[in-house]
Amino acid sequence: MEDYSQWTGRRVFLHFFGIITQHLIFKEIDMKSIVLSSVVTALLVFTGCSSKEPAVDSKAQQSAAEEVQAVETETVSAENSVVNSNTDATAMTMAEIESKLPTVYFAFDKYDITPEMQAKIDAAAELGNTEKAKSLNVKLEGNCDEWGSDEYNFALGLKRADAVKKALVADGIDASRISMVSYGESNPVCSEHTKECWAKNRRVDFKLLP
Repeated sequence: MEDYSQWTGRRVFLHFFGIITQHLIFKEIDMKSIVLSSVVTALLVFTGCSSKEPAVDSKAQQSAAEEVQAVETETVSAENSVVNSNTDATAMTMAEIESKLPTVYFAFDKYDITPEMQAKIDAAAELGNTEKAKSLNVKLEGNCDEWGSDEYNFALGLKRADAVKKALVADGIDASRISMVSYGESNPVCSEHTKECWAKNRRVDFKLLP
C-alpha cells in the first residue's frame, strides 16, 4: 500500500507539473506575440510618418524667395557695376597713356642717353605729370641685343633702365613711382641676325602700373 500511495502521489505531482509547464509555455508564447505585434505596429507608424511630406505654404515660400532674389540681384548688380566701371576706366586710362610713351634706344654696348632719346624722355615725363597719369607708376624694362654673355647683358639692361630713371627724375618724376627690371637679351622684339634688328633690341620700354 505504501508503494502504491507513493506511485499515485508521483502521478498527481507530474500531472500538475505538466499543466503548470504548459501554462507557462503558452504564456511565454503570448508575451512574444504581444512584443512582436508591438514592434510591427511601431514600424508601421514610423513608416507612415516618414512617407508624409510636411505641409508648406507655397505662396509664402514663393514670396520669400522673390524678396531674397530681389535684394541679392540689386546688391550684386550695383557692386559689380561700380567695380567694373572703375576697373574699365583705369584700364582705358593706362592703355591710352602707355600708348603715348616712347621706347628709348641705345647704341651698341652703351647706356648713355643721346639727345634724340632725351627729347623722348622729356615728353614722357611731361605726360607722367598730367592729372590722369600722376597717380600711376612706371616700370622701366631694360633690354639688350644678343651680343655678350647673359650676365653682362643683364647688367647692361639694368644700367640702361637706370639711365632712363635718372633722366625722368631730373624732369620732375618722383623716384618712388619708378621701378626697374632687366631682361638682358631674353626679351627681343626682333629675331633676325642683322644690325637693324639688333638696334631694335637695345632699348628701354615703359610699362605703366596702377
